[in-house]
Amino acid sequence: MSRDEARIGRLAVRRVAAVGLVVLVLDQLTKRLAVQAVDRGHRETFLPLIDLVHVRNDGVAFSSFAGSPVIVALLVLGALGALTVWFLRNRTRPLAWLATGMLAGGALGNVLDRIVEGAVIDFLKPPNWPAFNLADMSIVLGMILLVVVVERDHRRTQGRGSAGAQTQRG
Repeated sequence: MSRDEARIGRLAVRRVAAVGLVVLVLDQLTKRLAVQAVDRGHRETFLPLIDLVHVRNDGVAFSSFAGSPVIVALLVLGALGALTVWFLRNRTRPLAWLATGMLAGGALGNVLDRIVEGAVIDFLKPPNWPAFNLADMSIVLGMILLVVVVERDHRRTQGRGSAGAQTQRG
């Protein structure tokens, strides 16, 4: 690894920590505000097509594995472990730090809820969709960005490979 790559890698790690911390703090702050604004089980009009609610989810996405805290913990730990390994191997990729920070911050926000509250606090409720929170939004956007980062790198690598193949054939 060159000196520039090492510097970029260290900067990327700091960026992941900063993004993760911002997501974690904003997630916890918005959850506390929602809990103060809406009684558990109630609904308040917030924006067109979005209500404020106060519900708890002890599962993962769409309440999957609700009532199975060991499975939920293993899934979350496995996902965070895989994300960490991927990031450490790819930390010099453009925007890998942003996707990783968003995913880690969102996951940690929900993990903190599980530890402190026994379940994740969800408070945003669109029609015909389960309630969610800022951590969930960060996880979804982080996954979309991660796919873009990986796909962009894959296409760039494929482009180099086919250009090399064209050169060898000609």
